[in-house]
Parts: sequence; C-alpha cells; structure tokens
Amino acid sequence: MKQFRKMSRYIMQDNLLQPMLTVEELMMVAADLKLNRQLSKEDKLTAITEILVILRLAGARHTATNQLSGGEKKRLSVALELINNPPVIFLDEPTTGLDHQSSTQCISLLKLLAEGGRTVICSIHAPSAKLISQFDNVYIVSAGQCMFQGNGEEIVPFLSKVGLDCPKHYSPVDFIIEVANGDYGYEFLDKMSSCMDNGRNTNYLKKDVKDVHQSINEINSASTSNEKKISPYNYDCSVWYQFKILLKRFWLQTFRDSGYLIFKMVLYAVLGILLGSFYLNMGHDGSMTIYNFGFCYTCIIAFLYLPLMPVLLHFPVEVQIIKREHFNQWYGLTAYYLAMSFTTLPLHTVMTVGYVSIAYFMSDQPIELQRISMFLLVCVLTTFISESFGLMISSVLNLVNGMFLGPCLAVPIMLLAVYGIGQGSDIPPLIRFAMYFSYLRYGMEGLIIAIYGYDRPVLPCPEEVDICPLRDPAYLIKFMGMANVIFWVDILALIACFLIFRLASFYFLRQRLRPNKTFAALHVIGRIVKSHFSISR
Repeated sequence: MKQFRKMSRYIMQDNLLQPMLTVEELMMVAADLKLNRQLSKEDKLTAITEILVILRLAGARHTATNQLSGGEKKRLSVALELINNPPVIFLDEPTTGLDHQSSTQCISLLKLLAEGGRTVICSIHAPSAKLISQFDNVYIVSAGQCMFQGNGEEIVPFLSKVGLDCPKHYSPVDFIIEVANGDYGYEFLDKMSSCMDNGRNTNYLKKDVKDVHQSINEINSASTSNEKKISPYNYDCSVWYQFKILLKRFWLQTFRDSGYLIFKMVLYAVLGILLGSFYLNMGHDGSMTIYNFGFCYTCIIAFLYLPLMPVLLHFPVEVQIIKREHFNQWYGLTAYYLAMSFTTLPLHTVMTVGYVSIAYFMSDQPIELQRISMFLLVCVLTTFISESFGLMISSVLNLVNGMFLGPCLAVPIMLLAVYGIGQGSDIPPLIRFAMYFSYLRYGMEGLIIAIYGYDRPVLPCPEEVDICPLRDPAYLIKFMGMANVIFWVDILALIACFLIFRLASFYFLRQRLRPNKTFAALHVIGRIVKSHFSISR
C-alpha cells in the first residue's frame, strides 16, 4: 500500500489550487517537490512545457490560478499530478462544473493520457453517450452491486440478455442508468448483478485491452525496483528541502496579496491610534492608574481577536488544499507547518510592533528600554498564542463551526483574565483553578508588571485632583492582587501556552489528514485494482 500510494495520484472533484501564483510558478513548485532535486531548472521547465502543451495550457502559463476558467483549473489540477509521471491516476467526477465542450475536452485528454500507458480511473455522473464512448471499460454500480462491467458498446447486447431492449431513440447510457435506478423494476437489478457475477464476469471487457494481470505484475515489478529509491522521509526530497520550497511559496503568495497585507497594516495602525486616543497621556497620571489598567486589558483583547479571526476564516479553506497536496505525496506535514509558521509569525511580530509603537507612546507609558521590551514581549507572545489557538480550532472544525466556537471560547478566556482583581483570597477555588487556563491572565499580569513593577517611582497627582489613592505603583500592584507575580514566570507560562496550542494544532491537523476513512478508501482502491475493476490502460 505504501508503494501504491507513491505510484498513484488522486485528483479531487473541487479545483483547489494555491492562489496568487501563475500556472508556471505552481508547476515549478510541484516540479521542485516531486522531481529529483539534482535536475536543473531548465530540465524541469522542459518537462513543464511538455505537460502544458499536452493539456492545452501553454497559452495560460503566465496567468494567475484564480483567473483561470473552470476547464483550465481542472486541466491544471491534472497537470500538477503529471509532473512525476504517475502510472495510476484517480479522478473524482472530473466533468463537474464544466460545460459540454469543456467536459469533452477533459475526457479526451484523459483518454490521451491512458493511451500513453497510464491507468486512468475516474467516477463520472450521468455522462453523455459521446463521453462514455471515450472509456475503454465502464463499471456501473447500483445499491453497492455491479450492474455492468465492460466496453460501452456492449451495453445494449448485455441489456438484451437480461430481457431489456433499449429503445432506438434512447442513449444506451441513459437507458442503463434508468434501469440501474429501478425505473423498470427492481427484479432486473438482481438479474444484472447475477449476470455480472457482481463484477467478476469479464466477458464484456474490451478485447484489445492489455491483460490486467500483466498490468498488476508490472506495477508490482516497478514497486519492487523503486523500493530502494524511497527516501527515509517517504518523499522525493528531504524535510529541509521541502521547507525551503514551501517557505518561498508562502512568502511569494503573501507579498502578491498586497491588498490584504496593506489592509492588515492599516487596521493595526488605526486601532493603535484609536486606543492611544482613548488613553491619551494617562501613563504618568497618578489619578488615571485604574484607567491605564484598562489600557493594558484593551491591548490584550486586541491581540486576542486580531490574529484569531483571520485564521478562523482562512485556514479551513487552506486545509482542503493541504489535503490534496499531502495526500498526493507533495510534502510532509512537518515541512508545511514549519514553513507556515516562519511566514505568519514574523508578520505578526511586525504588526504587533507597529501597533504597540503607536498606542504605547500616545498613552505616555514609561519610556524605558526595559519596560518597553517587556511590554512588547508580552504582546508578541499573546499574538502568537492567539494565532495558534485559531489554528487549533480550524484544524478540527470547518469554517462555520470554527467561526462560532472561536469567539465563544474567547469570552471565558477574557473573563478569567480579570476576574477577581482586587478580591484577594475571596475568589472561589474552582474559578481560581480555571484562571490558570486563561493565557490572557498571564499576559495581563505581564503588562501590569512591565509598566508598574520593578520599583517604579510614585506617580505625580494633578493639582486639580484632591487625592490619588492608587498613585503608588507598589500599592497598585498589591491592590490588584499581583504582589506575588513574577514577570518571567508569566513569560514562561505564555511560552508554554504557545507550544501547547501550536503542537495541538499540528497533531489535530495530522489526524485530520489521515482519518480512518482515508486508510479504508486506500484499501478499497487496492482491492479494486487487484480485482480488475474499472481499469483503463
């Protein structure tokens, strides 16, 4: 099965392609990942050009994937899997969403690939007589039983044998589909299945098709000869090489999507200005320490939602693309996850620094390198954790459920971050225990200590204010119930939360990419090939 997976490719029904890349760039990424890394770029471009010419995509090689037509996207999906010339290709309803002309072209190209020596197996829904004539052999299923297996031209004689005459004005394909649906009585279904011996009868197969046993033996021979060539990573290149290729692709896509990148930068800047305006010049005001506490809490909330929501919206779609590429042996999940992390985390760092630079100085917080560094470190770690939290949810749930669960889980996390402030030991034990699971609590403590800790002098009280009870930072920290808080302990807690969420999202994503049904499907495919079903060669 391991050998068979490396030799076969599965093209999904939906045309899921990486955005922001041209046809040639996406083909080059596939070539870099699938072909021998020792091949020169010129040799890879030559192979790419040959495939694009065969699939009639040469004219669109410099077109972005999101600007292709439905037929072009389907042909590109096929082209990407032909890079390393797999002997077996599976397609799930390749004509879905295509018009009649595009469907005819698609099936004709698949026929051309089959004539070139590949085994092409595809499911197709209600095909026309013209499309079905392209297939060497057809396998019709109803209620889990084989109704017919053989060449399309043999459908009419087979139906006559079971007592059904196809009307002259009917397409044989449409007629046998109606029969298989039970429109002419369910007793014929038993007759057809018995006549076919539930798929074991090969009398109606195309006579000039190469013997299936010989094909299977060739596959086994190729599997044995290629066994020594398999890398220890079970891919055609190492994890490090995959990482470099995927990292380059991520950064190229990120900067190509300049509109979204600029929008995020503007959003962070606007929110920073807005927050700084709300808490303008409160950092050194002894009468505004409680309000400055609100500044810290607002920063934490911002770094909860700003990284979380885009991930909940985007990553469930990305998971579907990962499924296709990972299942078809493009790369390992470790390389992909590292490349994604080394792309998103630096961007979040830059955005967070910009936000803090605006809000921190507008609110007149202490201009000390140590305090600024501590404040920024807490904000960056909180951002990393929020993104990892979103990845963990999106790795398990689809878009709708993730968008519902993410904000719902954020509410108790926010409440536990400030619950019991000033109550001391009056907090119920259960709530106190739950506080340890709110990473915003550690972030909140870190920001308060960064601003008011480490022996900060007493703040001045404005003349127009009679009394400033919380102007002493030490007393403020004690009043907030943070007298025993150690900044670096909070930092370690934040790092631990980041690693837990990050590793959990990796684990859930890995489980999602290889559920039990995937392995079951592979075994079914293996049995189909070994039982001679639906093979076109």
